[in-house]
Parts: sequence; C-alpha cells; structure tokens
Amino acid sequence: MTTQPSFLATGRGRLVLLLLCAVGFIDFIDASIVNVALPAIARHLHLSVQSLQWIPSGYLLTYGGFMLLGGRAADLLGRRRILQAGTAVIALSSLAGGLAGNSGVLIAARMAQGVGAAMMLPAALSLLTTSFTDGPDRHKALGFWGGTGGLASAAGVFLGGVLTEGPGWRWVFLANLPVCLLVLAAVPLLLPADRPRARSGGLDLPGTVLATSGLLLLVYGLVKAPDQGWGDLRTIGELAVAVALLAAFVANEQRTAHPLMPLSIFRVKGLAAADATQLIALAGFLAMFFFITLYMQNVLGYSQIEAGSAFLPVCLGVGIAAGITSNLLARTGTRPVIIAGALMAAAGIFALSRIPVHGSYATDLLPGLVVMSLGLGTMFVGITTAANAGVPADQAGLAAALLNTCQQLGGALGLAIFTAVATARTRHQLTTHHPAPDAYTSGFRLALLVAGIFLVAAAIIALRVTNTRGETAPEPAPLPGQVRAGT
Repeated sequence: MTTQPSFLATGRGRLVLLLLCAVGFIDFIDASIVNVALPAIARHLHLSVQSLQWIPSGYLLTYGGFMLLGGRAADLLGRRRILQAGTAVIALSSLAGGLAGNSGVLIAARMAQGVGAAMMLPAALSLLTTSFTDGPDRHKALGFWGGTGGLASAAGVFLGGVLTEGPGWRWVFLANLPVCLLVLAAVPLLLPADRPRARSGGLDLPGTVLATSGLLLLVYGLVKAPDQGWGDLRTIGELAVAVALLAAFVANEQRTAHPLMPLSIFRVKGLAAADATQLIALAGFLAMFFFITLYMQNVLGYSQIEAGSAFLPVCLGVGIAAGITSNLLARTGTRPVIIAGALMAAAGIFALSRIPVHGSYATDLLPGLVVMSLGLGTMFVGITTAANAGVPADQAGLAAALLNTCQQLGGALGLAIFTAVATARTRHQLTTHHPAPDAYTSGFRLALLVAGIFLVAAAIIALRVTNTRGETAPEPAPLPGQVRAGT
C-alpha cells in the first residue's frame, strides 16, 4: 500500500494550517477579549449592569445556539463557502461594534459576532480534520489547533487590557477587521472550492428550528439564572422548555430521512464521552479566568493592562503543553493525556482557590496559573483529537459543531453555577459584617474550589474516552475542499 505523502510537509500545507488556526483564534478570542474592557465600555456608553452583562452573554448565546446549524451547513453547503460567509459576518459585526454609540447597537453586534463564529469555527475545524488525514500530520495539526484554543482564552484577557488602556475599548472590536480581511483574501488562494452535497431531501427544517431554538433558550436560561435565581419560576420554565425542545429535536432526528444531526454519529466510539469531557472541563476553565480577573481588579486593585499581562505565562504554558502533547499522542493515545491534563488543571485551580485578600502575584497566582495552563493545553489537544477521530468525512462539520457546542454550553453552565456560588458566599459574608474585600475573596475562593472539582469530574468522564491515536474514519477522507456525493 502506497504511503500518502505528508501535506503538512509542503509549504501550502503549512499555510493552510496557519489559516485555519487563525480562524479558530479569532473565534476563541472574541469570547474573552471584551471582559477586561467592560468597565470602560460601561463608563463611555453609560450602560446599566443589566445591559453590560449582555455584551459577553450575547456572543455566548448566539455562538452556542447556532453552532450545530453552522456545522451541519458546512457539511451540506460547502465548508469553504460557510467559512467565508461567517468571516464576512464577523468583520461587519466587529465594525458595527467598534462604531457603536449605544448599548442596543453594541449588543446586537455581539450577537451577530456569535452567529459568524458559529459558522466559521466548525467549518474551519472540519476543513482541518479532512485536510490533514495522515497520522503524524493529524497529530501536529490538531496539536496546533488545541494550542490555539487554549492560547486564545488567555491572550484575550491580555489583549483586551492592552487595547483598552491603549487606543481604547473600541479597538477590542476593530482589531478583528484586518485579520478577517486577510482570512477572506487567503481562503480562495489556499482552499479549493467546494460544492454543496447532492441531497434530495434538502435541509431538515423542523430539526433546524427545534435545535436552534432549544440551544438558544438553554444558553439564555443559564446566562440569566444567576440574576433571576435558580428557583425562580422563569428560570425553571426557560430550562424546562429548552429541554423539551431538545428532546423533540432528538425525536425528530430519529424519524426524518435527512436529519440535521444524524444520530449515527454517536456510534463513533468515545465521541460522546469526549464531548461530555469538554463540557464539564470548560465549565471549570472559563469560570477560572472570570473569577481570577475579578479578583485581580476588584481585590488586588490591578489596572486593566496589569490584569491582562498577568495571563501572559498562561499563553506560554498552553503553547508548550500543546506542542509536547501533539508529539505524545502517537505513543500514549488520547485518554492518558486528557486525564493527566484535567488533573493537572484541577491542581492549578485548587491552588488558586487559596487566594488571600492581600495576595501576591508571584506566590499566590503565578504557580497555580502555570500548572493550570499546562493542563489546559494538554486537555485541548487530547479532547479535540478524540472528538474527531473516526468521524466520517461527510460528518466532520457536525463533529466539530458538537464539540464546540459543548464548549459554549460548558462556559454558560459554569458561569451560571459558579456565579451563584460566589454571590451567595459573598452576600453571607457581607451580612455578617466582613469587609468587602474579604467577602469578595471568600466568594471567589469557593467558586474556584468548585471549578477544580469540575475538572476532577472531567478526568473521571475521560475514562470513557476511546484511547485513540488520532485515527481517521475507516473510509478514506476527501482531499481539502472536496465533498462526498451523498450518503
């Protein structure tokens, strides 16, 4: 049997990988880059707390809600086409956000950014998994992708601080424009044109409506839960209706001839466990970034750029871990590295859960952040590889969408749970006459402790992940840009 030549070894292959990772970086970083800028945005646009929360939440809502539709559209309508459309949406919405003069325009722009990201990300990841099919190529490509995801989470906080204190908060949005224009120029040069798959039944309209409305309502309910209260009838009603819509979606997929989400994808061994691991782990990771940023600014008195710079070692740690892990996968498989990464990250977050009121960056933050970052980089690479191994090429967009939907749901779930935990502890401390810095720190510590427990739970779930070494589907995958003719 002839060995397939390495695509990654060619100049074109390396440029394709760089392009797709740049797409992932845009989408991942947009989820976190605005957080440090929120106080400046609130002062400049005179926003209420209720309006301000929808700047990060609006992105999360549409990103998670439309991800499944975006992934399946990439499979059916063409990955390059959906990637270009999503990039154009991100560019236009970023321009609108950067020029926004009131909260309504800014929130609408953030929600549009989420729609664009829901189109771009699954298209890019599925292009990566169908372009780099050789074993070593696949390990390295997924290693770069996993490192990009973890790196962007930390870099977003840093760049948000630098841009806000430098040219101003509007550049948190406007900085997307040159990158999007470069992506739009590079895509037709590097990725062959694709065509829609021949399909007699067309798009599964009932499934599309049920899945999108169910996911949107689920994310909305989770985002609003800390404010409304978990026991509030509105919260219970929103989550109950969301679950009912998603249950109806599954029932529809079992009956329809041309489903939006073919349930056969869950026959891929270990895929469901990998996605569940992603959901629980990201709940802990994203909450950690949120609470440590609040601690540095509200308790330690760090400026925006100081808080952002504090995450620079995290960027370095994620990059190192991702590089090492991509080389380990062929020997160890995914399960050991996911478990090791989750436990390492849990240890780092447990260390951070001991933050004192009068803390020192060098002794109280840096060690935990470094250990956590090594676990984050390791996990991202392992989970991404496990969740895409063995997936048929004509369902690569769906697999990418499922993984990233779990990421967004995990982030929403984690913030909803941990914000409630932190708020309850802080309120109790304040009512018992503890000073405000002590009360806030106590709330942050408890939330971080629970976040660490979630990472331990992710390690336990990962025991069910197939110990793949990045194998492709049994049937040969198409070349970049090509699609299969029917199922």
